[in-house]
Amino acid sequence: MGRSLTRRQFLKVAGAGVGGAAMLGMGSACGGMSYLPSGGSRMNVVVVLLDSLRKDHVGVYGNDWIQTPNLDALANESLRFTQAYPESIPTIPARRAIFTGTRTWPFRDWVPQKGETFFPAGWQRIPEEQASLTEILSDQEFQTVLITDTQHMFKASMNFQRGFDVFDYIRGQERDRWRAINSANADLVERMTVAGNDQNMMDKVRQYVANTWYREGEEDYFAPQVFRRSMDYLEMAEDGQPFFLVVDSFDPHEPWDPPKKYVDLYDDPDYDGPDPTAPNYDTSDYLEEREIERMRALYAGEVTMTDKWFGDFMNKMDELGFMENTLVMVMSDHGVSLAEHGFTGKVARAMWPELTDIPFFIRHPEGIGAGETSDFYASIHDIAPTILSQVDVERPAQMTGQDLTPLLEGDDPEEARPHFTLGYDDHSWTRDDDFILVCRSDGEEARLYDAENDPNMDDDIAGDNPDVVRRMYDEYILADAGGEPPSMY
Repeated sequence: MGRSLTRRQFLKVAGAGVGGAAMLGMGSACGGMSYLPSGGSRMNVVVVLLDSLRKDHVGVYGNDWIQTPNLDALANESLRFTQAYPESIPTIPARRAIFTGTRTWPFRDWVPQKGETFFPAGWQRIPEEQASLTEILSDQEFQTVLITDTQHMFKASMNFQRGFDVFDYIRGQERDRWRAINSANADLVERMTVAGNDQNMMDKVRQYVANTWYREGEEDYFAPQVFRRSMDYLEMAEDGQPFFLVVDSFDPHEPWDPPKKYVDLYDDPDYDGPDPTAPNYDTSDYLEEREIERMRALYAGEVTMTDKWFGDFMNKMDELGFMENTLVMVMSDHGVSLAEHGFTGKVARAMWPELTDIPFFIRHPEGIGAGETSDFYASIHDIAPTILSQVDVERPAQMTGQDLTPLLEGDDPEEARPHFTLGYDDHSWTRDDDFILVCRSDGEEARLYDAENDPNMDDDIAGDNPDVVRRMYDEYILADAGGEPPSMY
């Protein structure tokens, strides 16, 4: 029977490099027993989550100036969703939906977590009464593995590693209090901030600089570390035991400080001004026009670096033969505003496409759906039901997401989804084929847009269409929230 690696064993062998990995796999290579999980499938599953990746910064979605060759190549082998959205924003609510297949919006019974400096509605652990996809697959004899630098999940109040047999958490992202802040790094902090940065973002950059000042080369950056550790795991994966691997890269989330060669693709290599690596979560009027250009170049460089290392990971999958028996799902949890509509960062009332629209790919090992697209309103709470369907394991009743398998096979979805709703803190968003509505969750401060003729949501037509606003709020937001307005915290 295949063995399960402990985290200690994984880290020890990862440190030993390829030679150690080869020794670990020797037992099964010499005829050790393999087995099928009780669910009846040898298929492995890999989920790659790229935090804050905007759909409009991926070439296959129509961008002609950002370099994302590896995500674009993935699209040729995948079913690509053209109208995918998170069911809730930001980091933690989105990941709850991914792991549980259950909506976190409309944020009922939300309790702020102690010790958090940022806690929008829904920012809390997976409820104990909800089973996680990870626990279900572990019970089915999958080895469950999480490799991530998303520090929010590993706070004691969160416990998102629940159900994973192996987890590897790469320290140092964003506000992780990993290393002491040193005044000797003040010059670097100054170069990575702009005069208009608020205290919140200044504090974020100070901690980030304390965590990362030691870096010597590209491999020391976070996305490279996440994907290299993931490749190390692939080298050690046990023959015969299926695995569920979650590769959760916090990049391209800010702070945006990729190696210079990536930024130079999108900006003047001789630029010598300050780098707005961490945007205020607010209106963008604190930035000069040149600073906005630089911020966008920094983000684009971070996207391209992340894409490069994602490509290395996929090449390793191919080299080791896993592409032939592994379901691969790749998506983002949300985007980020870069001053397109007068906001930067992630602001609840600023739910324009740059924040809400996400890339979403499903690559089936048998090529089902390869190169096809779907305009179904797919979402991240559909991930768990789809995975369980693909490995022939019954899903629990709590999972309100849909199995996307019929769409892979070119059939109609389980249930029609003529509209979609999502939430971020005290605001809600909804759309159908005709209109997009953004409002406070109590229905106030509504903005309405023509979905077909104004997909970028530039022209608010709510004042001329109060009946449409009321209908969409009542029939979509209220109805999906259970008949009562989503809670206002």
